[in-house]
Amino acid sequence: MTLYDRIAPFYDPWSRSVTEDVGFYVEQALASGGPVVELAVGTGRIAVPIAEAGISVIGVDSSPEMLSVARAAADSAGISELVDLRLGDLREPPVSERVPLVICPFRSLLHMETEDEKLRALRAARGLLEADGHLVFDVFSPSREDIEETDGRWLEREPGIFERADWDEGARTLSLSVRSGDAATTFGLHWLSASEWLRILGEAGFAVDALYGWFDLRPYDGEEDMVFVCRALSA
Repeated sequence: MTLYDRIAPFYDPWSRSVTEDVGFYVEQALASGGPVVELAVGTGRIAVPIAEAGISVIGVDSSPEMLSVARAAADSAGISELVDLRLGDLREPPVSERVPLVICPFRSLLHMETEDEKLRALRAARGLLEADGHLVFDVFSPSREDIEETDGRWLEREPGIFERADWDEGARTLSLSVRSGDAATTFGLHWLSASEWLRILGEAGFAVDALYGWFDLRPYDGEEDMVFVCRALSA
C-alpha cells in the first residue's frame, strides 16, 4: 500500500479548495494540442478538466487507489476515452509515446527526497517529450511566516479532515500528516531554492522559458510558489 492509498477516499474533499491551478494547466494543455502526460495524476483533479476540454491525457501514478478514484471521475464526466491511466513511478513512467507536453502539478516533484532523485524524474520527463516539447510543474519553498503559522499544529483543513505540518528548515523537509477518522498518512516534501531548480533543470536538458510566482502568470519574485515552464533542448 502506498502512502496515498490510505487517503484516496478523502483526497478530493481534502483538496477541494485547491482550484487556482486547474485553469492554468488546462490552458497549457490546449496550447500544446495534446496529448499530455500528467505525472502523479492522483485522482484526476487536473486530468479530468483537461480531458473535458478535449485533450487526451496519459496519467501516471504510483497509487492504485488514487487511480481508481480518477477512473471513476473520468467515467462520471463521460470522458474515459480521453484519459489513459497507468500505474507507475514518475521516475520511470510507463509511457512509450512522445508528447508535446508533460505536466507535474500540485508540488508532486517535492516527493523526490534528494536532488539526484529530482534530477532522475526530470530526465524521465525529458525523455517523454517531442522535440521542443514542454514540461510544466509547480513547487514551493516555504516562507518564514508559513512555517511559524503551521509548524507542529493540527489544523482542520476541511470539515473532519485534519493536517499537521512539521518543518525541518535545516533538512529543508516538510513532514505532512493528514487524517480523517481512522485513516491517516504522513509523507515528506523536500524543497529546493529557485536557483537550485534552474541548475538541475539545465542538467536534465531543459531551458526555462518562464518562471512564474503564481498561476495568474505573475513573475516570480522570490516568494514561496514557483511555476516552471520548461522547453526540452535538443540532445
